[in-house]
Amino acid sequence: MRFTGKTVLITGAGSGIGAAAARRFASEGANVVLNGRRAEKLAEVAAGLDPARTLVHASDASVEAEVEALVAATVARFGGLDVLIANAGVFAGSSADKTSTADWRTVMATNLDGVFFAARASLPHLIAARGNIVSVASVSGLGADWGAVAYNASKGGVVNLTRAMALDNGRHGVRVNSVCPSLTITDMTASLTDNAALMAKFAERIPLGRAATADEVASVIAFLASDDAAFVTGVNLPVDGGVGASDGQPRFG
Repeated sequence: MRFTGKTVLITGAGSGIGAAAARRFASEGANVVLNGRRAEKLAEVAAGLDPARTLVHASDASVEAEVEALVAATVARFGGLDVLIANAGVFAGSSADKTSTADWRTVMATNLDGVFFAARASLPHLIAARGNIVSVASVSGLGADWGAVAYNASKGGVVNLTRAMALDNGRHGVRVNSVCPSLTITDMTASLTDNAALMAKFAERIPLGRAATADEVASVIAFLASDDAAFVTGVNLPVDGGVGASDGQPRFG
């Protein structure tokens, strides 16, 4: 019960890693604020949580005014904010010459602008609470993928934004970290994880031989947000089954 009496705001909480994080924080005593664009998906997650400790607030993490209203609603309901989980994300994949301006803007608006807007609106309250931020970046922010320039650039931005905010806010007692998952079984990755041939290729590259579950990523998020990580800040922590241990050469033997 590491989060009893604390308030945790989660963007992109309607499915996948965000939903798993909501359940994890709620199970450890937190007040949980569920944010996402699809009210029906948020309601499904909230149905399994204590209504006295749950706020559902449907809005778009990429829209500055809506993010500010989200944080204001959080503080009005629970009296403060202790942890921000900036998780909302989208994917559009192509090479630079084939990526449309619309796709580029959409990915950047949610994946990078959304993290910045949420952090900026939350920081006065996090400073007051000596709280922390955990963003959901990606191994795609630590290295690149083929055919995913917008996604790679957006997650790389989150990785260095994490470092920059950790430097600026450490003196206020606010920690800032991110998790960097590799392939994780979620609604967003269903087109990959439902493809047996492709999953066999992933299994060859992932030393643990499988994709992560959303609950496994959520457990690392909870660690970084807890006092167990009280001296950890500015870290972009891979949750990758060992992918980052490889130098990229194929398996031989």
